[in-house]
Amino acid sequence: MSDSTDDPSGASLSYSNILEREMENALKELRRPSRGLFLSGFSAGLNLSFGALFMGMVLTFSPTFSSELVKQALLAGSSSIAFLFVVLGQTELFTAHTTLAVLPVLDDRSGLGELGRLWGVVYAANLLGCAVFAGLIAVLGPEMAIVTPAAFDSLAGSLLSHPSWVILLSGIVAGWLMGLTTWLVAASRDTIGQVLITLLVTSAIGFGPFHHAILGTTEVLGAMFMGTGVTLGQFGRFIAMTTAGNVIGGSVFVAGLNYGHIALVGSDADLDVDSPETEQGD
Repeated sequence: MSDSTDDPSGASLSYSNILEREMENALKELRRPSRGLFLSGFSAGLNLSFGALFMGMVLTFSPTFSSELVKQALLAGSSSIAFLFVVLGQTELFTAHTTLAVLPVLDDRSGLGELGRLWGVVYAANLLGCAVFAGLIAVLGPEMAIVTPAAFDSLAGSLLSHPSWVILLSGIVAGWLMGLTTWLVAASRDTIGQVLITLLVTSAIGFGPFHHAILGTTEVLGAMFMGTGVTLGQFGRFIAMTTAGNVIGGSVFVAGLNYGHIALVGSDADLDVDSPETEQGD
């Protein structure tokens, strides 16, 4: 994830400022050793999985709700806390790098080989962290009566019950929202702003619920490990379609479009409406 963007001067960040900060952060991540990336990615998978645990606890402690709106709002709020763990903790999350790490490639400062290495290491580490945490939930949850198999069956069912094309499009929306989180956090000038942005934007993922490859992996594997009837084939379809959607959402609709419109504008001086050039007629 990107570094803190506190600005002691209090000045607003321009488009190019935000892009350059994201670019520098991405280059640092692309050049990190694979071992460090893997450990950080594993930590992100574990930390984000708390979102699945919190949602399972909500469904377990309150199996009925006054309305579907109340239910989805509670699930969204509980899952967004886990995204906060990852964003403020600055651990490596695959769906953040589908936006962040694409920028240097678009700017010809890095190549597809470096991007592939980063994506591959972080993705594998995230999924391993999710699998470990899902196993922990399956063992500990029922014994402590904080999570029931029915709760995770409900979570997994909301993700698996759709046709593949719906999962793909939903994954695009989730990747888009996660990319926006990454971008807006970079634009924020203080930690309070980063917290609010993260909670607000990522809660939309849980409110859908839209398909997020990493968080959803813990939900689906948790249901599988609890013996709810979820199969490996269902998980395979889920992870393939969701991952493809997340990559498209983050790399095209956030990284590509933001880089494109900033590159077309040019330097900040081109936007200075008070400059002498803009005051002259044609």
